[in-house]
Amino acid sequence: MQHNPPDEGERARLSAVRSYEVLDRPRPTALDDLTRLAASMFDTPMAAVSLIDRDRQWFAGSHGLADAQTPLDVSFCRHVIPAGRPLIVPDATLDSRFSGLPNVTGNPNIRFYAGAPIVDEDGYTLGAMCVIDDRPREVDDKQVRNLVTFAGQAAVHLTALRNRLRMADLGDELARAVEREDDLVATITHELRTPVASIQGYLEILGDQEDLAPYRRLIEPIHRNGERLVSMVDHLLAGTRPAEAPLPAPVGPVALDTVVAAAVAGCRPLVALRAETVLMRCDAEVPVRADLSRLAHALGQLMRNALLFTPADRPISITTGVAPRPFVEIADDGIGIPPEELPYVFDRFYRGRYAREQAIPGVGLGLTIARNIIAAHHGTVTVDSSGAGTTARVTLPAVA
Repeated sequence: MQHNPPDEGERARLSAVRSYEVLDRPRPTALDDLTRLAASMFDTPMAAVSLIDRDRQWFAGSHGLADAQTPLDVSFCRHVIPAGRPLIVPDATLDSRFSGLPNVTGNPNIRFYAGAPIVDEDGYTLGAMCVIDDRPREVDDKQVRNLVTFAGQAAVHLTALRNRLRMADLGDELARAVEREDDLVATITHELRTPVASIQGYLEILGDQEDLAPYRRLIEPIHRNGERLVSMVDHLLAGTRPAEAPLPAPVGPVALDTVVAAAVAGCRPLVALRAETVLMRCDAEVPVRADLSRLAHALGQLMRNALLFTPADRPISITTGVAPRPFVEIADDGIGIPPEELPYVFDRFYRGRYAREQAIPGVGLGLTIARNIIAAHHGTVTVDSSGAGTTARVTLPAVA
């Protein structure tokens, strides 16, 4: 398909896209984390932060997609640009705009698509934050609002990346240090994820072969453990970063119940094993300023502890509130923490007696990671275990 020369407004938009200097470069870890969280929260196999260039879409963040970019002709996200509002496609095979596209008729067999515009601080629509499924589905209004929140987070992450590049160019040593560390983390995760993603892709192809059906019970554990390997490396990188290496500042407005929902979605496999459900008391929206993916990761570490150390037939509750400041409280009726161990639970690689005796999986970094992320948000986290069970409480600054 031949594209007409861009008009003045489109030229300005393209200039804005390129000013972020993420095209044709390794994907920023923060945007990959955001797409992974979106895929988990929406329970889709694919998600992307898609920037719309003149004749292509570039995936600045990606989860579950094999390509770094695709031609504009097959892009769903390009339709978000002129509309300037979310685009929901419940079943692409029933939509005349998309039904004949090769990514619908063939791999990755797109059926469901939901995308929200990524609009920067100057008002330019850079692309879309999208979630994709190979099965038709519907979304409700709350899910659309959550997707808009994810798109807003993508925009502020891109702004932070651009500002850091500009500061580094001006000789700011702190910006340079953060950029060097981000490059190192991105390189390590890319070098690991690229071969693992290839392995996972081939496993999915094998799993779809009818004549290999008897071997699916062997393929699935390999696939699962590949994901576990990637998660463990991410976990180690997050938990062992140098103390002098600053974590990113809070980046944008988000409702605390959205963060909690994202954290719970990340713990879905553990929740599914329980006879007693996790009770969520998130009645009203509590606004905070946060890096959505990192704060959800911190809360996920606290929830994971509650799930692992609480028998499946005992309750776990998650409560949010605003008084005296925004907070999240995770309370369980589990085995608790011995009083003599409480002073050490936030230490790196510390594993308590119960964790060792019951062979609870982990390396003793979860609470360290949670504390560091919450501290970067200018908040506090406490863990109390007086009597039966444990209560973890996270308190965050109020939004002015």
